[in-house]
Amino acid sequence: MVSVPRQVVHVDSPTEQRNPRTTDIDLMSTVGILGALNAEDRMVPEAVHAVLPRLAQAVDHAVDALRAGRRVHYVGAGTSGRLATLDAAELVPTFNVPGDWFIAHHAGGERALRHAVENAEDDAEAGAAELLETLEPGDFVLGLTASGRTPYVLGALRAAHERGCKTALVSGNARKTSVAGVDVLIAVDTGPEAIAGSTRMKAGTAQKIILTAFSTATMIKLGRTYSNLMVSMRATNAKLRGRTLRILREATGMSEHDCAEALTAAGGDLKVALVHLLAGVDPAQAERALTASQGHVRDALASLHMRAS
Repeated sequence: MVSVPRQVVHVDSPTEQRNPRTTDIDLMSTVGILGALNAEDRMVPEAVHAVLPRLAQAVDHAVDALRAGRRVHYVGAGTSGRLATLDAAELVPTFNVPGDWFIAHHAGGERALRHAVENAEDDAEAGAAELLETLEPGDFVLGLTASGRTPYVLGALRAAHERGCKTALVSGNARKTSVAGVDVLIAVDTGPEAIAGSTRMKAGTAQKIILTAFSTATMIKLGRTYSNLMVSMRATNAKLRGRTLRILREATGMSEHDCAEALTAAGGDLKVALVHLLAGVDPAQAERALTASQGHVRDALASLHMRAS
């Protein structure tokens, strides 16, 4: 059996380095390959855990922006841009947020979601120009780059920073401790990839975990959930309509019949039906309480209970 020489070549980004644990991966059995990949993947959650305080700062900036009527922008290229686009798209049906709350900017545009667009990620001016087309003062911008140095992303962040917007960068390069134009640097140390430079692997997994946590925490802080239930979801198909009814039953402990009647009385609005049942008020009162609490079910319930006491 011939082994590949373990020569170490120093490169700028850790994700581009050769991984000493997988130099013989092409000599392994199928289950051995999968085991080696899985062993690398298991390191990702701990790497993400180490940056949670920084991620929390990004969440708070996003919450502040959205509460003020502003928006959140994602900026990425390649895998990073595709993951960001996916996260933004899923928030609309999951939490029933307006379609322009989260805007994804991907180097190369829509075509690059399915096909590689040469040199798109190397154009810092294009990143800045595309972001500035929709950026408004008070928006929050989150960039993503495995290498920590993608020009398209860094150009957009610098432009946002110059406009006075808060910015954050999710980077797979923990060696860089600061980046110009970035208020919050979330540098995740996932180390070298199992296949050198294939940042769709550990770096991409870390970005997916971070994006999901970031957007979900933002939605929770904005009152788009009640307990751990999705009470702001949009019931656009039979599956989701069934889920809406199940959520209402879970939250109230009431019968399917009573919950179905409450949903009908609330015009299909799960939050209104929930406050209506839990507070014992009519749907109109429930809707007014929710409006006053900016959609927070717990705050709406607290205000109604205070009035009743």
